[in-house]
Amino acid sequence: MKRRDFLSKTALGAAAGVLAAPAIAQSMPEVKWRCASSFPKSLDTIYGGGEYISKRVAALTDGKFQIRIFGAGEIVPAFGTVDAVQQGTVECTHTAGYYFVGKNKTFAFDTTVPFGMNQRQQNAWMYWGGGLKLQREFLRDYNIVSFPAGNTGTQMGGWFKKPVKTVADLKGLKMRIAGLGGEVMSRLGAIPQQIAGGDIYPALEKGVIDAAEWVGPYDDEKLGFYKIAPYYYYPGWWEACSMYSMYVNIKEWEKLPKQYQEAFASACAECNIDMMAEYDYKNPIALQSLIKNGVKLQSYSTEIMKAASNTAFEMYEEEAAKNPSFKKIYEPWKKFRNDQMLWNKVAEQTLMSFMLSNPVK
Repeated sequence: MKRRDFLSKTALGAAAGVLAAPAIAQSMPEVKWRCASSFPKSLDTIYGGGEYISKRVAALTDGKFQIRIFGAGEIVPAFGTVDAVQQGTVECTHTAGYYFVGKNKTFAFDTTVPFGMNQRQQNAWMYWGGGLKLQREFLRDYNIVSFPAGNTGTQMGGWFKKPVKTVADLKGLKMRIAGLGGEVMSRLGAIPQQIAGGDIYPALEKGVIDAAEWVGPYDDEKLGFYKIAPYYYYPGWWEACSMYSMYVNIKEWEKLPKQYQEAFASACAECNIDMMAEYDYKNPIALQSLIKNGVKLQSYSTEIMKAASNTAFEMYEEEAAKNPSFKKIYEPWKKFRNDQMLWNKVAEQTLMSFMLSNPVK
């Protein structure tokens, strides 16, 4: 892929240089969109990604293109946003594709799958490896065009009321967990529950669930899970990264002037970088705070990790054998992932292992 093609696809070339404000002000129409977020307003990081995009689009179009962001449940339920965009109820949604694996497991690749790629590898796959093209081909059947628009990086492994040391400890455990990670947990004996972010705490408090995963230290501390479930596990093997997306109704997208399309794509690409930087800044601080508050940090046992990994890839192979859209993405994704792992092992893992084993005093 040529560099100019990459810049065109991701719009990282900064639309600010192409969009002359006076020209827009004089000749461009006023456009107002509604965006239904799948996230509660209390999460300034993820919900804030939608707000970031809205502000950047307005700035890049001299205020002519306005996108109003609505929190989960305000006009559309958190897990109903794809239907709303598909049907034209709203023009777009800021969401996580894996929330919709009940429609088709192929949605998961737009966010992450268990034992998938980290944030940088995911970006390489989407922008350079053909992932975005494949995902858009799949989403066209839902009347949607997608844009990467945020990432948390590798997430934590969830909050538990009691320790889980073996696969047997997962039997019958009711856990809030989304996407294909929930199906892997189910195959290991747990009972997955898909619950919107704003409803997790009361579900834990009332005993509806025994455990919950969300994102990482910064968001989890704000939601207060540690007050009820003090055992905090890592890593979130079901989310080596968690990429969020802007899903846009294709017909509405095609109505936009080209300059507005460029502004929107640029804003999403900026958000994809900015959100990760924000999490990398805030998570270390929050983790230290949680530990001071008595949180018991625990790592998943090798037994659980191996069982989960084997189960995940067995599930992928089964799904690819019966789901053509899943297979179409899974096979090139798997090869790309394996190549990325080899490269990571040669360079970054070696360096990081040394630095972690030899900290500066």
